[in-house]
Amino acid sequence: MTKTKKSKGTIGILTGGGDVPGLNPAIRAVTFRAIREGYKVVGFKRGWAGLVDIVRDKKHDNSNNFMELSKERVNKAARTGGTFLHTSRTRASHVSKNMVPQHLKDTYKKDINDLTPEVIKNLEWIGVDYLIAIGGDDTLSYAVHLFKNGVKVMAIPKTMDNDVPGTDYCIGFSTCVTRTISLSNSLRTAAGSHERFLVLEVFGRYAGFTAMLPTLAGAAHRCVIPEAPFQIDHLAELLSEDRQKNPSKYSIVLVSEGATFEGGEMMFEHGEKDAFGHAKLGGIGDEVSLALKNVSPKYNNGNRVNVINQKLGYLVRCGDPDFIDSVVPTAYGNLALDLILSGIDGRMVVLKNGRYDHVPIEVVTETKKFINIDKFYNRERLHPYYKNFEMLPLFIMTND
Repeated sequence: MTKTKKSKGTIGILTGGGDVPGLNPAIRAVTFRAIREGYKVVGFKRGWAGLVDIVRDKKHDNSNNFMELSKERVNKAARTGGTFLHTSRTRASHVSKNMVPQHLKDTYKKDINDLTPEVIKNLEWIGVDYLIAIGGDDTLSYAVHLFKNGVKVMAIPKTMDNDVPGTDYCIGFSTCVTRTISLSNSLRTAAGSHERFLVLEVFGRYAGFTAMLPTLAGAAHRCVIPEAPFQIDHLAELLSEDRQKNPSKYSIVLVSEGATFEGGEMMFEHGEKDAFGHAKLGGIGDEVSLALKNVSPKYNNGNRVNVINQKLGYLVRCGDPDFIDSVVPTAYGNLALDLILSGIDGRMVVLKNGRYDHVPIEVVTETKKFINIDKFYNRERLHPYYKNFEMLPLFIMTND
């Protein structure tokens, strides 16, 4: 008779917030290592939404909310982008009345409801010993909330914006920058053919890393970022100067979605907000393009310069992960398991100065991560400083 190996426990894993390449490699790394170490792995679907929707009845079909993960299930997915566990922007501590699951509507009737007690009961019902949350500061802020309520939580930072505090690197950032450079290089042929300004709006709500690094790499002449409001005349003058010096008569600016005109405010597509209070950003690229066209005659001998305006959007977050977003998630997943095997929880795995490490998970809610513009951004020239690189980490403009 074959003996069944007893499980050491159950590890849960979920992905929340926006999708990025590198999530599936992280899920794979956790699953492979956990199973090898004798754990069962449960994947929760749609981020915190899957944990909210569970019906605690063995006869109920909860397959839309969680599933057991096997090596076979995660291995193929690891070569692809996105997350096969799906994702959402659910905030379980702030669930609106109309979003409360049907089986809980008689219990939670307020306009905004804290379903954390249900999440904790669901984790206990399934038998989860440790929960690994992969996400940005919104997803991980709720992980901090769970940790403070007694749940054994580990965090893996993910976001294209690279703005989770406490770490130099977040999953998805490298692929985003790589795609931004590639798309910029492709679009410059159109800009050059028509002798235009090229305005590319990129992600970056509060931090300008996704505009700064591609510009540093030569993808654009200038960039405007959330940390430094800009004057449109100043930008137009610089871009006109770049265009006149360029034999192909074009120039490029990368515009962070959270960038603002001097004296202005962030621009939004609509007033609707997600569960974390964020309205969808968008429109700054359109406004910059229109303004550049209108003021361009002042800096081009009275002649208007037309503009190619492109929002890169989901083009930089779709598709397969690059090398870094395949390797770093693997290391992060294994580091999370190292900590669990040592009986440690309440940590976020990080990269600091080129080395893997871990920090208290509370750092996510205790501070914010921005570009040090005095150190890295030339506000007169509207591009990164190209100096003093000695002993800087790989991605240069990192968390101080």
